[in-house]
Amino acid sequence: MKKLFGTDGVRGKAGEFLDAATAMRLALSMGVYFKQSSSKQTGKILLGKDTRRSGYMIENAIVAGLTSVGYDVVQIGPMPTPAIAYLTQSMRCDAGIMLSASHNPFYDNGLKFFNCNGDKLSEQEEKQIEEIYFDEKNHKTYHKTGKGIGKAKRIDDVIGRYIVSIKSSFPVDKTLYGIKVVLDCANGAGYKVGPTILSELDANLIVINDKPNGYNINDNCGALYPQNLGKAVLKHKADIGIALDGDADRLVVVDEKGQTIDGDKLIATIATSLKAQNKLQNNRCVVTVMSNMATENYLQSQDIEVFRTDVGDRFVLAKMKEIKSNFGAEQSGHIILKDISKTGDGLASALYVLSILCQSDEKASKLFNPFDLSSQLLVSLIIKKKLPLQEIVGLDNLKQKLKDKGLRELIRYSGTENKIRLLIEGADEAIVKKSMNELETFIKKTLCD
Repeated sequence: MKKLFGTDGVRGKAGEFLDAATAMRLALSMGVYFKQSSSKQTGKILLGKDTRRSGYMIENAIVAGLTSVGYDVVQIGPMPTPAIAYLTQSMRCDAGIMLSASHNPFYDNGLKFFNCNGDKLSEQEEKQIEEIYFDEKNHKTYHKTGKGIGKAKRIDDVIGRYIVSIKSSFPVDKTLYGIKVVLDCANGAGYKVGPTILSELDANLIVINDKPNGYNINDNCGALYPQNLGKAVLKHKADIGIALDGDADRLVVVDEKGQTIDGDKLIATIATSLKAQNKLQNNRCVVTVMSNMATENYLQSQDIEVFRTDVGDRFVLAKMKEIKSNFGAEQSGHIILKDISKTGDGLASALYVLSILCQSDEKASKLFNPFDLSSQLLVSLIIKKKLPLQEIVGLDNLKQKLKDKGLRELIRYSGTENKIRLLIEGADEAIVKKSMNELETFIKKTLCD
């Protein structure tokens, strides 16, 4: 059976891999699945999106697919992905769909699915939806007729619910008065919510990239381009810079010197802050295999137990539930504060970071720089084919050589793009660089030529 789902939902080029027909059929399949499995059966599914032009096409296709199997669809327009997770549960829907390709360029799009509790679907649930999708023989039997066909309605005032939920996480006796913040909205789903929240908390706010036109989402802005935020921070002499990605589930922070704060250092600062307030459940923190070893060593020195997972905030959250922790994160900026949000939430994370800053006399450059990182190189290569790694002749020998040098390596395929990610980490920067050159050359000959 073919596979539709990647690391985080379904994602691909809009109009090609993800065209209207595919979106409609996928929505139908999801609707059938939740008709069969939802514990609530409210008959409603929530639908949000980011600011891509293709969202108009795909949104209508999704509505057609869901209503054809009897679901009522609640459309709320551009909203952050974590808002969909929150509102799906708050509005008592059977499921939620976020139409977004996250940090990808505007010409891509995707679908992220949430169950009635606002949780992302498990791999097993995704597999069951795929089985329905590819079961052509029974598709017509799912179609409703007459009064059984669902309806759709658009609601524009739910933004307030999400704003209240996020603001309530900020200390009630504090404001952001006197703190100058530059907020980069990436011309994405957070372009309304982000400025509203920070303004209501009295930040001295400068907002950039908050005028989406359907094509400029993530275009040389947002979490993927923090260097541009750094320039704005220096220009406005701000205390800190906050960058979101296209669907506002990721956070990247820039200090007052215009320098990007390493994601692992941000994770460590948040974890130790939670522990100091006795708010870190079981003194446990979840990170991914991508996190720097120095992060793990530092947290352990602070009596915080560290657990690693595969890449993907879904796996981070699953591990958090397993070990009974309320905090986990990816170095890329997906930060899960489980007491506040169901999933990675750029704005909730930003408020926690800002709360740390406003309760300290230190500058961001010092406050969020608690340790030195090991030398780490990460390279992404566009490839022609995804061969199973265990079938690549000579790769195991190369990996053993890296291990013999005292290096940590991680080689994995992207779950959403035709790319391979290479990571090498060690104490000696020169050895790391030389070893990465060797690995990169090997992979290019094997998968790129």
